[in-house]
Amino acid sequence: MEPSGWLQGEYVSDVHSTLYPDLFGLDGLLTGKEREVRERVRAFSDAEVIPIMADCWERGEFPFQLVPKLAALGICGDTTKGYGCAGLSPVGAGLAAMELARGDGSIYTFFGATSGFAINTIANLGSEGQKEKWIPGMARLEKLGAFALTEPEHGSDAVMLETKARREGDEYVIEGEKRWIGNGTVADVIIVWARDENDELGGFLVEQGTPGLTTSEITGKASKRPGIQADITLGGVRVPEKNRLPGAKSFKDTTKALAVVRCGVAWESLGHALAAYEAALAYARERKQFGRPIASFQLVQDKLAKMLADITAMFLLCIQLGRHAEAGKMTDVAASLAKMNNARMARRICLDARDIVGGNGILYEYHVARHWADMEAVYTYEGTDSINSLIVGREITGHSAFS
Repeated sequence: MEPSGWLQGEYVSDVHSTLYPDLFGLDGLLTGKEREVRERVRAFSDAEVIPIMADCWERGEFPFQLVPKLAALGICGDTTKGYGCAGLSPVGAGLAAMELARGDGSIYTFFGATSGFAINTIANLGSEGQKEKWIPGMARLEKLGAFALTEPEHGSDAVMLETKARREGDEYVIEGEKRWIGNGTVADVIIVWARDENDELGGFLVEQGTPGLTTSEITGKASKRPGIQADITLGGVRVPEKNRLPGAKSFKDTTKALAVVRCGVAWESLGHALAAYEAALAYARERKQFGRPIASFQLVQDKLAKMLADITAMFLLCIQLGRHAEAGKMTDVAASLAKMNNARMARRICLDARDIVGGNGILYEYHVARHWADMEAVYTYEGTDSINSLIVGREITGHSAFS
Protein backbone atom coordinates (compact mmCIF):
# COMPACT_ATOMS: atom_id res chain seq x y z
CA MET A 1 0.00 0.00 0.00
CA GLU A 2 1.27 3.45 -0.90
CA PRO A 3 0.15 6.13 1.59
CA SER A 4 -1.41 9.14 -0.11
CA GLY A 5 0.35 11.54 2.22
CA TRP A 6 -0.01 13.88 5.10
CA LEU A 7 -3.23 15.85 5.21
CA GLN A 8 -4.17 18.26 7.99
CA GLY A 9 -2.06 16.39 10.50
CA GLU A 10 -3.33 12.93 9.52
CA TYR A 11 -1.99 10.21 7.30
CA VAL A 12 -4.61 8.88 4.96
CA SER A 13 -4.80 5.99 2.53
CA ASP A 14 -7.37 5.06 -0.05
CA VAL A 15 -7.75 1.37 0.66
CA HIS A 16 -6.54 -1.23 3.11
CA SER A 17 -4.09 -3.51 1.37
CA THR A 18 -2.25 -6.56 2.59
CA LEU A 19 -0.42 -9.32 0.82
CA TYR A 20 -2.80 -12.00 2.03
CA PRO A 21 -6.44 -12.78 1.19
CA ASP A 22 -9.20 -11.99 3.69
CA LEU A 23 -10.71 -15.45 3.36
CA PHE A 24 -13.22 -14.99 6.17
CA GLY A 25 -14.31 -11.42 5.43
CA LEU A 26 -12.82 -10.12 8.68
CA ASP A 27 -12.84 -6.58 7.36
CA GLY A 28 -16.63 -6.72 7.51
CA LEU A 29 -16.47 -7.19 11.29
CA LEU A 30 -15.08 -3.68 11.69
CA THR A 31 -16.94 -0.39 11.76
CA GLY A 32 -16.10 2.35 9.28
CA LYS A 33 -14.38 4.37 12.00
CA GLU A 34 -12.31 1.38 13.06
CA ARG A 35 -11.18 0.80 9.48
CA GLU A 36 -10.28 4.48 9.15
CA VAL A 37 -8.13 4.32 12.29
CA ARG A 38 -6.39 1.21 11.00
CA GLU A 39 -5.67 2.82 7.62
CA ARG A 40 -4.38 6.03 9.16
CA VAL A 41 -1.95 4.24 11.47
CA ARG A 42 -0.90 1.76 8.77
CA ALA A 43 -0.06 4.61 6.40
CA PHE A 44 1.94 6.33 9.15
CA SER A 45 3.92 3.17 9.85
CA ASP A 46 4.58 2.59 6.15
CA ALA A 47 5.65 6.17 5.45
CA GLU A 48 7.45 7.18 8.63
CA VAL A 49 8.41 4.16 10.74
CA ILE A 50 9.48 1.26 8.54
CA PRO A 51 11.92 3.25 6.34
CA ILE A 52 14.04 4.39 9.31
CA MET A 53 13.86 1.52 11.81
CA ALA A 54 16.79 -0.53 10.48
CA ASP A 55 19.07 2.40 11.28
CA CYS A 56 17.42 2.95 14.67
CA TRP A 57 18.01 -0.70 15.53
CA GLU A 58 21.61 -0.54 14.38
CA ARG A 59 22.24 2.48 16.64
CA GLY A 60 19.89 1.41 19.44
CA GLU A 61 18.26 4.84 19.48
CA PHE A 62 14.62 5.84 19.66
CA PRO A 63 13.37 8.14 16.84
CA PHE A 64 12.01 11.01 18.94
CA GLN A 65 11.47 13.05 15.79
CA LEU A 66 8.39 10.89 15.15
CA VAL A 67 6.64 11.82 18.40
CA PRO A 68 4.83 14.94 17.07
CA LYS A 69 3.63 12.97 14.03
CA LEU A 70 2.56 10.09 16.27
CA ALA A 71 0.61 12.55 18.42
CA ALA A 72 -1.07 14.03 15.34
CA LEU A 73 -2.61 10.65 14.52
CA GLY A 74 -5.22 11.40 17.19
CA ILE A 75 -5.14 7.92 18.74
CA CYS A 76 -3.55 8.64 22.12
CA GLY A 77 -5.65 7.80 25.14
CA ASP A 78 -7.09 4.73 23.44
CA THR A 79 -10.62 4.20 24.81
CA THR A 80 -10.53 6.99 27.41
CA LYS A 81 -13.16 9.64 26.75
CA GLY A 82 -12.65 13.32 27.47
CA TYR A 83 -9.49 15.21 28.48
CA GLY A 84 -8.46 15.34 24.81
CA CYS A 85 -8.23 11.56 24.49
CA ALA A 86 -9.12 9.61 21.36
CA GLY A 87 -12.15 7.82 22.83
CA LEU A 88 -11.73 4.89 20.43
CA SER A 89 -13.62 1.64 20.62
CA PRO A 90 -11.57 -1.21 22.16
CA VAL A 91 -11.25 -2.74 18.68
CA GLY A 92 -10.19 0.61 17.21
CA ALA A 93 -7.54 0.99 19.90
CA GLY A 94 -6.40 -2.56 19.23
CA LEU A 95 -6.10 -1.96 15.51
CA ALA A 96 -3.98 1.11 16.20
CA ALA A 97 -1.72 -0.98 18.44
CA MET A 98 -1.52 -3.68 15.75
CA GLU A 99 -0.45 -1.24 13.06
CA LEU A 100 2.09 0.54 15.27
CA ALA A 101 3.65 -2.83 16.15
CA ARG A 102 3.58 -3.82 12.48
CA GLY A 103 5.82 -0.79 11.98
CA ASP A 104 8.04 -1.53 14.98
CA GLY A 105 7.60 -2.87 18.49
CA SER A 106 9.55 -0.07 20.17
CA ILE A 107 7.22 2.53 18.66
CA TYR A 108 4.24 0.68 20.08
CA THR A 109 5.87 0.25 23.51
CA PHE A 110 6.75 3.95 23.70
CA PHE A 111 3.19 4.86 22.77
CA GLY A 112 1.58 2.23 24.99
CA ALA A 113 3.45 3.26 28.14
CA THR A 114 1.70 6.64 28.02
CA SER A 115 -1.53 5.86 26.17
CA GLY A 116 -2.28 2.44 27.60
CA PHE A 117 -0.66 2.30 31.00
CA ALA A 118 -0.41 5.88 32.31
CA ILE A 119 -3.56 7.47 30.87
CA ASN A 120 -5.70 4.41 31.54
CA THR A 121 -4.49 4.12 35.14
CA ILE A 122 -4.97 7.79 35.99
CA ALA A 123 -8.35 7.88 34.21
CA ASN A 124 -9.64 4.89 36.16
CA LEU A 125 -7.93 5.29 39.53
CA GLY A 126 -7.01 8.97 39.78
CA SER A 127 -8.71 12.01 41.28
CA GLU A 128 -10.27 14.67 39.11
CA GLY A 129 -7.34 16.97 39.85
CA GLN A 130 -4.86 14.28 38.79
CA LYS A 131 -6.78 13.66 35.59
CA GLU A 132 -6.92 17.34 34.68
CA LYS A 133 -3.23 17.85 35.46
CA TRP A 134 -1.83 14.93 33.49
CA ILE A 135 -4.17 13.41 30.92
CA PRO A 136 -4.61 16.31 28.43
CA GLY A 137 -0.84 16.73 28.03
CA MET A 138 -0.38 12.98 27.68
CA ALA A 139 -3.13 12.79 25.08
CA ARG A 140 -1.06 15.22 22.98
CA LEU A 141 2.15 13.32 23.85
CA GLU A 142 3.50 16.59 25.19
CA LYS A 143 3.87 14.78 28.51
CA LEU A 144 4.92 11.14 28.85
CA GLY A 145 3.98 8.59 31.47
CA ALA A 146 5.38 5.36 32.90
CA PHE A 147 4.01 2.52 35.03
CA ALA A 148 6.45 1.16 37.62
CA LEU A 149 5.32 -2.16 39.08
CA THR A 150 8.04 -4.72 38.23
CA GLU A 151 11.06 -4.91 40.54
CA PRO A 152 14.51 -6.48 40.15
CA GLU A 153 13.44 -9.47 42.28
CA HIS A 154 9.72 -9.50 41.50
CA GLY A 155 8.35 -9.98 38.01
CA SER A 156 5.79 -12.77 37.79
CA ASP A 157 5.30 -12.51 41.56
CA ALA A 158 4.78 -8.74 41.48
CA VAL A 159 2.20 -9.22 44.23
CA MET A 160 5.24 -9.63 46.53
CA LEU A 161 6.67 -6.21 45.65
CA GLU A 162 8.98 -4.70 48.28
CA THR A 163 8.86 -0.97 47.49
CA LYS A 164 7.57 0.89 50.56
CA ALA A 165 5.73 4.17 51.06
CA ARG A 166 5.53 5.52 54.60
CA ARG A 167 3.40 8.46 55.64
CA GLU A 168 5.12 11.51 57.15
CA GLY A 169 2.69 14.35 57.75
CA ASP A 170 1.08 15.29 54.47
CA GLU A 171 3.72 13.45 52.42
CA TYR A 172 4.70 9.90 51.53
CA VAL A 173 8.33 8.81 51.55
CA ILE A 174 9.02 6.08 49.00
CA GLU A 175 11.94 3.62 49.13
CA GLY A 176 12.59 0.84 46.65
CA GLU A 177 13.68 -0.24 43.20
CA LYS A 178 11.89 -0.89 39.91
CA ARG A 179 13.10 -2.57 36.72
CA TRP A 180 12.06 -2.85 33.05
CA ILE A 181 10.01 0.34 33.22
CA GLY A 182 8.96 1.52 29.77
CA ASN A 183 9.73 5.24 29.24
CA GLY A 184 11.23 5.32 32.72
CA THR A 185 14.01 7.77 31.83
CA VAL A 186 11.88 10.13 29.73
CA ALA A 187 8.48 10.08 31.47
CA ASP A 188 7.26 13.29 33.04
CA VAL A 189 5.41 11.27 35.66
CA ILE A 190 5.93 7.69 36.85
CA ILE A 191 3.14 5.73 38.51
CA VAL A 192 5.03 3.93 41.28
CA TRP A 193 3.38 1.01 43.04
CA ALA A 194 4.35 0.58 46.69
CA ARG A 195 3.10 -0.81 50.00
CA ASP A 196 2.15 1.56 52.80
CA GLU A 197 2.48 1.01 56.57
CA ASN A 198 -0.77 -0.98 56.57
CA ASP A 199 0.63 -3.28 53.86
CA GLU A 200 -1.92 -1.89 51.43
CA LEU A 201 -0.88 -1.37 47.83
CA GLY A 202 -0.92 2.16 46.52
CA GLY A 203 -0.11 3.99 43.32
CA PHE A 204 1.90 7.19 43.65
CA LEU A 205 2.53 9.85 41.00
CA VAL A 206 6.25 10.61 41.07
CA GLU A 207 7.37 13.46 38.84
CA GLN A 208 10.66 13.29 36.98
CA GLY A 209 13.30 15.33 38.76
CA THR A 210 11.94 14.64 42.25
CA PRO A 211 14.88 14.44 44.70
CA GLY A 212 15.80 10.82 45.42
CA LEU A 213 14.49 9.53 42.08
CA THR A 214 17.19 7.99 39.89
CA THR A 215 16.53 6.47 36.48
CA SER A 216 18.94 4.74 34.13
CA GLU A 217 18.29 3.20 30.72
CA ILE A 218 18.81 -0.55 30.31
CA THR A 219 21.22 -1.24 27.46
CA GLY A 220 22.70 -4.33 25.82
CA LYS A 221 19.28 -5.60 24.70
CA ALA A 222 18.78 -8.02 21.83
CA SER A 223 15.08 -7.15 21.70
CA LYS A 224 13.31 -3.77 21.48
CA ARG A 225 16.71 -2.22 20.81
CA PRO A 226 15.48 1.33 20.08
CA GLY A 227 13.00 1.16 22.96
CA ILE A 228 13.38 2.80 26.35
CA GLN A 229 13.33 0.51 29.37
CA ALA A 230 14.73 1.70 32.68
CA ASP A 231 15.97 0.77 36.10
CA ILE A 232 14.54 3.08 38.75
CA THR A 233 15.78 3.71 42.28
CA LEU A 234 13.62 5.54 44.82
CA GLY A 235 15.79 6.70 47.70
CA GLY A 236 13.63 8.62 50.14
CA VAL A 237 11.48 10.14 47.39
CA ARG A 238 8.91 12.50 48.88
CA VAL A 239 5.54 13.05 47.21
CA PRO A 240 2.54 14.96 48.58
CA GLU A 241 -0.48 13.04 49.77
CA LYS A 242 -2.46 14.39 46.80
CA ASN A 243 -0.17 12.38 44.50
CA ARG A 244 -1.57 9.07 45.74
CA LEU A 245 -4.16 7.56 43.39
CA PRO A 246 -7.38 7.43 45.45
CA GLY A 247 -8.82 4.51 43.50
CA ALA A 248 -5.81 2.22 43.99
CA LYS A 249 -6.34 0.27 47.18
CA SER A 250 -5.26 -3.32 46.41
CA PHE A 251 -3.44 -5.48 43.90
CA LYS A 252 -6.80 -6.08 42.20
CA ASP A 253 -6.71 -2.47 41.08
CA THR A 254 -3.38 -3.02 39.34
CA THR A 255 -4.68 -6.16 37.64
CA LYS A 256 -7.42 -4.07 35.99
CA ALA A 257 -4.73 -1.96 34.36
CA LEU A 258 -2.70 -5.05 33.51
CA ALA A 259 -5.72 -6.70 31.87
CA VAL A 260 -6.20 -3.73 29.55
CA VAL A 261 -2.53 -3.79 28.60
CA ARG A 262 -2.59 -7.55 28.04
CA CYS A 263 -5.34 -6.94 25.50
CA GLY A 264 -3.04 -4.41 23.84
CA VAL A 265 -0.20 -6.92 23.80
CA ALA A 266 -2.47 -9.50 22.14
CA TRP A 267 -2.99 -6.92 19.37
CA GLU A 268 0.73 -6.08 19.38
CA SER A 269 1.54 -9.76 18.81
CA LEU A 270 -0.81 -9.74 15.83
CA GLY A 271 1.04 -6.71 14.45
CA HIS A 272 4.42 -8.45 14.69
CA ALA A 273 2.94 -11.55 13.05
CA LEU A 274 1.46 -9.50 10.20
CA ALA A 275 4.75 -7.71 9.58
CA ALA A 276 6.75 -10.94 9.49
CA TYR A 277 4.19 -12.72 7.30
CA GLU A 278 3.91 -9.89 4.78
CA ALA A 279 7.70 -9.55 4.56
CA ALA A 280 8.15 -13.30 4.09
CA LEU A 281 5.42 -13.54 1.43
CA ALA A 282 6.79 -10.58 -0.53
CA TYR A 283 10.27 -12.07 -0.35
CA ALA A 284 9.07 -15.53 -1.42
CA ARG A 285 7.42 -14.06 -4.50
CA GLU A 286 10.62 -12.29 -5.58
CA ARG A 287 13.40 -14.64 -4.46
CA LYS A 288 14.34 -17.24 -7.04
CA GLN A 289 16.15 -20.51 -6.46
CA PHE A 290 16.54 -23.36 -8.93
CA GLY A 291 15.16 -21.05 -11.60
CA ARG A 292 11.81 -20.23 -10.02
CA PRO A 293 10.33 -18.17 -7.14
CA ILE A 294 10.58 -19.94 -3.81
CA ALA A 295 6.86 -19.14 -3.35
CA SER A 296 6.24 -21.99 -5.81
CA PHE A 297 7.87 -24.58 -3.51
CA GLN A 298 5.63 -26.86 -1.46
CA LEU A 299 7.49 -26.37 1.82
CA VAL A 300 7.26 -22.58 1.57
CA GLN A 301 3.56 -22.67 0.68
CA ASP A 302 2.90 -24.99 3.62
CA LYS A 303 4.51 -22.50 6.02
CA LEU A 304 2.66 -19.53 4.52
CA ALA A 305 -0.71 -21.30 4.67
CA LYS A 306 -0.26 -22.20 8.35
CA MET A 307 0.92 -18.67 9.15
CA LEU A 308 -2.21 -17.27 7.52
CA ALA A 309 -4.41 -19.66 9.53
CA ASP A 310 -2.78 -18.51 12.77
CA ILE A 311 -3.09 -14.81 11.86
CA THR A 312 -6.77 -15.29 11.06
CA ALA A 313 -7.38 -17.00 14.41
CA MET A 314 -5.43 -14.29 16.26
CA PHE A 315 -7.44 -11.54 14.57
CA LEU A 316 -10.77 -13.18 15.40
CA LEU A 317 -9.74 -13.61 19.03
CA CYS A 318 -8.69 -9.94 19.24
CA ILE A 319 -11.93 -8.69 17.71
CA GLN A 320 -14.08 -10.76 20.07
CA LEU A 321 -11.99 -9.62 23.04
CA GLY A 322 -12.52 -6.01 21.96
CA ARG A 323 -16.26 -6.45 21.54
CA HIS A 324 -16.48 -7.98 25.02
CA ALA A 325 -14.53 -5.03 26.42
CA GLU A 326 -16.90 -2.63 24.70
CA ALA A 327 -19.85 -4.41 26.31
CA GLY A 328 -18.18 -4.42 29.73
CA LYS A 329 -17.81 -8.22 29.66
CA MET A 330 -14.06 -8.58 29.22
CA THR A 331 -12.42 -10.56 32.05
CA ASP A 332 -8.84 -10.81 33.31
CA VAL A 333 -8.84 -14.47 32.32
CA ALA A 334 -9.89 -13.69 28.75
CA ALA A 335 -7.13 -11.08 28.50
CA SER A 336 -4.59 -13.61 29.76
CA LEU A 337 -5.75 -16.24 27.30
CA ALA A 338 -5.57 -13.80 24.38
CA LYS A 339 -2.08 -12.61 25.31
CA MET A 340 -0.85 -16.18 25.85
CA ASN A 341 -2.31 -17.48 22.59
CA ASN A 342 -1.32 -14.60 20.34
CA ALA A 343 2.22 -14.25 21.69
CA ARG A 344 2.80 -17.95 21.20
CA MET A 345 1.44 -17.92 17.64
CA ALA A 346 3.28 -14.73 16.67
CA ARG A 347 6.54 -16.11 17.98
CA ARG A 348 6.15 -19.15 15.74
CA ILE A 349 5.11 -17.04 12.74
CA CYS A 350 8.18 -14.80 13.09
CA LEU A 351 10.39 -17.89 13.29
CA ASP A 352 8.87 -19.36 10.14
CA ALA A 353 9.17 -16.02 8.36
CA ARG A 354 12.86 -15.84 9.25
CA ASP A 355 13.28 -19.35 7.84
CA ILE A 356 11.57 -18.39 4.56
CA VAL A 357 13.78 -15.32 4.13
CA GLY A 358 16.81 -17.54 4.73
CA GLY A 359 20.17 -15.93 5.44
CA ASN A 360 18.74 -12.51 4.62
CA GLY A 361 16.27 -13.04 7.44
CA ILE A 362 18.82 -11.92 10.03
CA LEU A 363 19.37 -8.55 8.32
CA TYR A 364 17.44 -5.52 9.56
CA GLU A 365 16.76 -4.33 6.01
CA TYR A 366 14.49 -7.32 5.40
CA HIS A 367 12.42 -6.40 8.50
CA VAL A 368 11.74 -9.92 9.80
CA ALA A 369 14.69 -9.91 12.24
CA ARG A 370 13.30 -6.93 14.18
CA HIS A 371 9.94 -8.58 14.75
CA TRP A 372 11.51 -11.97 15.43
CA ALA A 373 13.69 -10.43 18.16
CA ASP A 374 10.86 -8.32 19.59
CA MET A 375 8.60 -11.34 20.00
CA GLU A 376 11.09 -12.78 22.46
CA ALA A 377 10.33 -9.81 24.71
CA VAL A 378 6.59 -9.83 24.01
CA TYR A 379 6.43 -13.54 24.86
CA THR A 380 7.66 -12.67 28.35
CA TYR A 381 6.23 -9.30 29.35
CA GLU A 382 2.74 -8.50 30.65
CA GLY A 383 2.58 -12.02 32.01
CA THR A 384 4.84 -14.79 30.77
CA ASP A 385 3.39 -17.63 28.74
CA SER A 386 3.47 -19.87 31.81
CA ILE A 387 1.88 -17.34 34.17
CA ASN A 388 -0.95 -16.56 31.78
CA SER A 389 -1.55 -20.27 31.21
CA LEU A 390 -1.84 -20.78 34.97
CA ILE A 391 -4.34 -17.92 35.24
CA VAL A 392 -6.45 -19.66 32.59
CA GLY A 393 -5.82 -23.04 34.24
CA ARG A 394 -7.11 -21.73 37.57
CA GLU A 395 -10.32 -20.66 35.84
CA ILE A 396 -10.69 -24.04 34.13
CA THR A 397 -10.02 -26.25 37.15
CA GLY A 398 -10.94 -24.11 40.14
CA HIS A 399 -7.50 -24.83 41.61
CA SER A 400 -4.72 -22.28 41.91
CA ALA A 401 -1.26 -23.51 40.92
CA PHE A 402 0.35 -20.39 42.38
CA SER A 403 2.11 -20.89 45.70
